[in-house]
Amino acid sequence: MPYFQDYPARTGDRTLFKMAHYLPLYDDLLAPLQGRDISFLEIGIYKGGSMPMWQGFFGQGARLTFLDIDPACQTLQLPGTRVEIGDQSDPAFLARISSEHGPFDLIVDDGGHKMHQQITSFRHLWPQLNDRGLYIVEDTHTSYWPGFGGGHRNPASFIEFAKDLIDQMHSWYTEDDAAFPLHPLAREIGGIRFHDSLVIIEKRLKEPPLSITATNGQATGSRKLLQVRGRKSIF
Repeated sequence: MPYFQDYPARTGDRTLFKMAHYLPLYDDLLAPLQGRDISFLEIGIYKGGSMPMWQGFFGQGARLTFLDIDPACQTLQLPGTRVEIGDQSDPAFLARISSEHGPFDLIVDDGGHKMHQQITSFRHLWPQLNDRGLYIVEDTHTSYWPGFGGGHRNPASFIEFAKDLIDQMHSWYTEDDAAFPLHPLAREIGGIRFHDSLVIIEKRLKEPPLSITATNGQATGSRKLLQVRGRKSIF
């Protein structure tokens, strides 16, 4: 059985709370990380049910750090894990976590789900994500809930923030240097996946995109695509 889909039947006395449709997505997405000694960070502990789940998935040498704002969560620390208590929207706290436990290969935000929390955590932890690492934000349906600081098309929501990341990833191709300048994240974001209640951002450090022309096995590369203005369809 796939690890994550099978896990609810193997839980102990710690309550696990996850959206059911996350589990097959995690089986597909995270399979290359199974058994590896990675550096992992999860924001949000709740009843501690995800801690043994992640611990059983990664290698015995993995460095597993868990954050929560509730001091009672300190008692949930398992051997081989670290529990840190603090506010995920506090830049000073995030800086300390990064200094003591980073950089990370996988970050999962399952914390307070409020807009300022998700956005602040991303801004301060993204630089601490390793190349080819993944940043996952769970329960992004709260972007549509005013009580969490969201609302449909609310520019302060995490979903709208993530939509802006799409533009920043594509800012290589700008023809409007004033209103849409090249953004540094164009060199860092490899891809963004939107699923129901889940946003996954892949970090992939890269050079400017290269167009390849190949004939008879001979290939040449060009970055002219990024330099011309007033583009017209070749068709």
